[in-house]
Amino acid sequence: MITPPYLQKGDTVAILATARKNIEDNLKPTIDLLHSWGLEAVVGTTIGLDFNQLAGTDEQRAADFQHQLDNPNIKAIWCVRGGYGTVRMIDLLDFTKFKQHPKWIIGFSDVTVLHNHLNTMGYKSIHGVMPVTIPRATPAAISSMKSSLLGEPLSYTIAPDKMNRFGKATGELVGGNLSILYSLLGSPSAIDCKDKILFIEDLDEYLYHIDRMMMNLRRNGCIENLKGIIVGGMTKMKDNEVPWGKNAVEIVDDVTKKYNIPVIFNFPAGHIQDNRALIMGSTISIDVNSSGSTVSFQK
Repeated sequence: MITPPYLQKGDTVAILATARKNIEDNLKPTIDLLHSWGLEAVVGTTIGLDFNQLAGTDEQRAADFQHQLDNPNIKAIWCVRGGYGTVRMIDLLDFTKFKQHPKWIIGFSDVTVLHNHLNTMGYKSIHGVMPVTIPRATPAAISSMKSSLLGEPLSYTIAPDKMNRFGKATGELVGGNLSILYSLLGSPSAIDCKDKILFIEDLDEYLYHIDRMMMNLRRNGCIENLKGIIVGGMTKMKDNEVPWGKNAVEIVDDVTKKYNIPVIFNFPAGHIQDNRALIMGSTISIDVNSSGSTVSFQK
């Protein structure tokens, strides 16, 4: 996997929208944060565009992203928010100049489309807080984003969880939002799960949908080929009038329990305030035992 250059003081980060619109004047906290790290910020043309739910048409969002992708003075692209819409513009992008001068693509949720697409191309990216979530993000989440961008050592020690399955594993980190992973299966942006460590998280889904998506991953041969699983936030889940019978974590456990691989539950990443940065495409080592879990990233 190719690692884009880590950022240095004076480098510029572009903030833009690939999915849901951002028409509020809410970027000052993020711009101030970048300045405090010694970085500059450029606001893309999609910020403020209003096209129903989206930040402009597919063509407008793709054009803004393409412009920042091709600009050698832009060292990272930070997607302002998630929602839905990145998949509508992904096939309009040309990564030719990106391959000549790789840069960090940052975000979570719907940005999983980009993480997975970049992974199939052989490039790392950063799953973590986005500009709209900066005001409510924990100091640890923000600090981990800084470490990821600037190339500082990144590792996590997580408290034990009763659902954890013990073991050790080393492999390439892939994944992101479960609903997006599910929607990309069978497309050119679908990840290869073989010998990987899969991270998943999700928000606002019906519990039977979680079961359906996990079953799809299993039937596609993804889960049986993994070296390990990291389960982040499963936030604000919904149930039907007749209960499904398991919560989201229990569903993941049920679908994966027959595979002899380590699983970390309740990892601090996803649609939660403590959304720690994950460098997707990196080789990581996980150790899950009765004392807790460790996740270490190799450069």
